Amino acid sequence: MKNKLLGLLMSACIAFPAAAVAQETINLTIASSHPTVVPWVGMIKTHFMARTDEILAESGNYKIEWNEAFGGQLYKANATLSSVEDGITDIGWVFSFLEPAQLPLSQVSTNTPFTVTDVPVLLEVMESLLETNETFRSEWEDHNLKVLGLSATDLYDIYTKEPITGIADIDGMKLSAPGVLGNWLRGTGANAVDGALTTFYTDIQTGVSDGVLTLALGALPTKLYEVAPYINRFDAAAAFSGAVAVNRDSWDGLPEEVQNAMIEAGKYYTASHGQDMVERHEFALNKMVELGAEQSPPVTIVPMPTEERQKWVDMLPNLAGDWAAQLEEQGVPAKAFVKEYMNALREKGVEPSRAWDEEL
Repeated sequence: MKNKLLGLLMSACIAFPAAAVAQETINLTIASSHPTVVPWVGMIKTHFMARTDEILAESGNYKIEWNEAFGGQLYKANATLSSVEDGITDIGWVFSFLEPAQLPLSQVSTNTPFTVTDVPVLLEVMESLLETNETFRSEWEDHNLKVLGLSATDLYDIYTKEPITGIADIDGMKLSAPGVLGNWLRGTGANAVDGALTTFYTDIQTGVSDGVLTLALGALPTKLYEVAPYINRFDAAAAFSGAVAVNRDSWDGLPEEVQNAMIEAGKYYTASHGQDMVERHEFALNKMVELGAEQSPPVTIVPMPTEERQKWVDMLPNLAGDWAAQLEEQGVPAKAFVKEYMNALREKGVEPSRAWDEEL
């Protein structure tokens, strides 16, 4: 009888070896300044976190207990970089638009506007540059973090309280724009008001601004169309906007299996997010028209002729040249980076509306 019981126990150990290995639970805080209704933030949960969990479940060795602090629970939009850097959160979305001094080369797409409208291609190029350009990679890693996934915007338009007929009409207007994107209004006569998706609605409602330079996927969930019902569609450009990053001290304390899962999940997030931008852009524009049909005035898309778009980009001063020259004085090889960036886009079939690299 004793031998029979011993045999059964041995058979159980052979059949269920994982039962003898305890699963380790890892506690991590993941946060953002923006709410999850903003698509690229929501996808941190539905894609990055979910994919990480899915990969780890294959072996069952580790499980992450996520402490979620989205929507500004821990910090606001002006502190995304420092909050990850200082370990206020283990993982967070870093809003590079608002960090031009700390992340200078990350502003390349915003200082070469009207260059690329294909979001997946933009993300592919930035992902490649992050891997191959040491200076670009270092400006992130020097802030005690590791980049896991990249984010970009859909296309930018001008949302106003009153309709416009062309780019000349914004002369004298106060338009809210996030950080460095205010430069896109230079030469147009409009006055840039610094802001973010979380402040735009109130800016217009209180008269701080007459309109906003923003994107459909941000305007829809924040209901911007309620106070700025005229969507003056320029399809200006897409831009690199930031990254899902992890605090380096937190990263170094993770088992290799967990690190590898997050690296894979980060690439999945980047690719999925890029495609999502394409699919959701038109949907978001049409949805705002639908939701705002009964308000007064109703939400209206005002298509801008191609020549008005070109007029806008031609109005701009030499943004890339000015920006690159300032960084060169600080020892940052920005001119070479602009050329590398523009050429990488051309290699993927992109035809820029303005050859910024030829104006350096």
